[in-house]
Amino acid sequence: MKYIDEFRDGALARQIAQRIAAEVRPGHAYRFMEFCGGHTHAISRYGVLELLPPNVRMIHGPGCPVCVLPIGRVDLAIELALKHDVILCTYGDTMRVPASDNLSLTKAKARGGDIRMVYSAADALQLARANPERQVVFFAIGFETTTPPTALVIRDAAREGLSNFSVMCSHVLTPPAIRAILDGAEAEETATIEGFVGPAHVSIIIGSDPYAKFAAEYQKPVVIAGFEPLDVLQAILMLVRQVNEGRAEVENEFIRAVTPTGNRNAQALMDEVFELREAFEWRGLGTMPLSALRIREAYRAFDAEHRFNLAYKAVPDNKACECGAILRGVKEPRDCKIFGTVCTPENPIGSCMVSSEGACAAHYTYGRFRDIPVVAAPVLETTA
Repeated sequence: MKYIDEFRDGALARQIAQRIAAEVRPGHAYRFMEFCGGHTHAISRYGVLELLPPNVRMIHGPGCPVCVLPIGRVDLAIELALKHDVILCTYGDTMRVPASDNLSLTKAKARGGDIRMVYSAADALQLARANPERQVVFFAIGFETTTPPTALVIRDAAREGLSNFSVMCSHVLTPPAIRAILDGAEAEETATIEGFVGPAHVSIIIGSDPYAKFAAEYQKPVVIAGFEPLDVLQAILMLVRQVNEGRAEVENEFIRAVTPTGNRNAQALMDEVFELREAFEWRGLGTMPLSALRIREAYRAFDAEHRFNLAYKAVPDNKACECGAILRGVKEPRDCKIFGTVCTPENPIGSCMVSSEGACAAHYTYGRFRDIPVVAAPVLETTA
């Protein structure tokens, strides 16, 4: 296949779905988690669920970077903008994540904070070059996909001696989150699953090899998949076959982009600039050891938390919001009482409704009407 429309061919999708239906075992409930928010979006957008047999269930995972960002980290970013008078730069979805006191970065901007949406870490660095009289902070979030660009701008800033640029690092790691899901399932704190649809973009960076330990240790198959509907359906078929055959291996459906060892240059750059944090709070998963990155001592001058002496404080989620349970896979968006009423993409109460990769936002946009029972229209009597 050469072109994107080939991966969205409806006839081929139905053929794969028919194969899945033919190979599933009657009476067996297949429970697979798509870890990545990009897969959650694709599954909802392209109607993948409607093609699957009833005994194959897809469970949303915590692989949406905006969704797992805890309130306390957004509070620190707002503090930088409102109390330290910096130019705060971040990605668009981060602007709308709910924080404490009914604030968000968007609302803090309305209060006078100089908060700017950027498309890349390089945009933030360029703002620092263009505004030498102002402190510029890049609020960096995301999994391994967005970490190398952040490492690059830190290294470039160090080489240029830019004393007005720093990064508030909130980069998190995929393998610890997978382990937390699997450990939580044993403790009945997260969903029980039989296999993972592995992330696409993350795996381009880290490769497929890091998942082997999970497959072996927990006996859970992992199939890395691209984001197109045929990618996802083929990955589900591969998972069904592994379960039926009693295998627990790492398979790579996304061979056109993912290799066993990943991008070595990107990995080396990340290792040069970052090191593991002892612990980091994730929304929904709690505080996990060695699950996020901080800036190394050699580049500490560009660490905004160090430069502005920021102190992190954990903040509980809104009591009405079920984002935490949804990120653990134990609840679905429709299980939340405020889903689609109080909490909408225009007025997100929880982080899962902010990004298009969030389970709630994806379900609101593409799937919520499936939950409305179909009621036959009344027959109106007519008179002659």
